[in-house]
Amino acid sequence: MFYCLSKVFWLLVQPLNLAIILLLVALLAALVGRRKLFATGSGLAFLILALSTWTSLGALMLNPLEERFPRPPLPEKVDGIVVLGGGMEGAVNFARGGYELSASGDRMVAAAVLARHFPTAKVVISGGTIAMIGEGEGDAETAPRLFAALGVTADRLILENKSRNTYENAVFTGELVTPKPGETWLLVTSAFHMPRAKALFDKAGFATVPWPVDYRTSGKEGIGLFRDDPFGSLQTATTAVREWIGLVAYWLSGRIDRLFPGPGVGSGR
Repeated sequence: MFYCLSKVFWLLVQPLNLAIILLLVALLAALVGRRKLFATGSGLAFLILALSTWTSLGALMLNPLEERFPRPPLPEKVDGIVVLGGGMEGAVNFARGGYELSASGDRMVAAAVLARHFPTAKVVISGGTIAMIGEGEGDAETAPRLFAALGVTADRLILENKSRNTYENAVFTGELVTPKPGETWLLVTSAFHMPRAKALFDKAGFATVPWPVDYRTSGKEGIGLFRDDPFGSLQTATTAVREWIGLVAYWLSGRIDRLFPGPGVGSGR
């Protein structure tokens, strides 16, 4: 239920869709002579689109998430690497049988690099099919083809292909791996996603070393206009809004113990 509700809610409130809905409300209001509602709906739609595409608001919202868990020095010994799904184009790969990467494909590339650096470490690929409409291939199904092409053999891979969100990533991976005391496991995911992911893995009892990748901001954007192309700015704003909503939803539902988890403050243990 949580998964379905979260998908429907996000469909309605992501910046572009919300602006379209508000414009539709404004149009209907104009047709029935509701001038005040028309002005409110169209004005809010313009504000959302202008802030999302013309300003650095998205980067300013995303940067605190990316800075929350700095990448640590590389451990001398690593027993396993957990890479979270979201880095593959599921629908394309299902149709074409390849291993096309999405905007978060750095997750997979970084995990493969780490696997080559630590040749005895196991690699867990956590991610099932998340498409609610249409067909798609989960990352745990696609990634073995990519890892094989990059020189990581199949006998090192552990595939968790049931999870549909980060909460299920943590729970199902913990059940599958059952890490032993004293083992070192790296958690690989996008830097903006790390606070939520790390808190969920900690609460599931799976101790990990955060290894953030896939940075979207330089940390030097500042407040300004037209710092990026409009489409790039909209993507950044959409990612930031989605992640902050995810943190709020997980906190309110009790799945994480703090609204903004960080090193030493978000473990829930």
